[in-house]
Amino acid sequence: MAKTSISARQRKREKMVAQYAEKRAELKKAGDWKALDELPKNSSQVRLKNRCQITGRPRGYVRYFGISRIMLRDMALNGKIPGLKKASW
Repeated sequence: MAKTSISARQRKREKMVAQYAEKRAELKKAGDWKALDELPKNSSQVRLKNRCQITGRPRGYVRYFGISRIMLRDMALNGKIPGLKKASW
């Protein structure tokens, strides 16, 4: 499980990206790089990291489900993800 400070930092970045998204798009379209530099660094979408929504784990992220591979396997074996089951042949 990720530290709560790491998860809080990620949530803060997500809010800031959403807050400045429209303004950043306008400045990019206008080509005003000077004004774009003056915006907060955390308002850039590039600084976001894909993390598991349950544990906050940054590695082994499965984008389709939004969770890590470990949580995906655990939830699939417990039947918490409809239509997903362990393969066997």
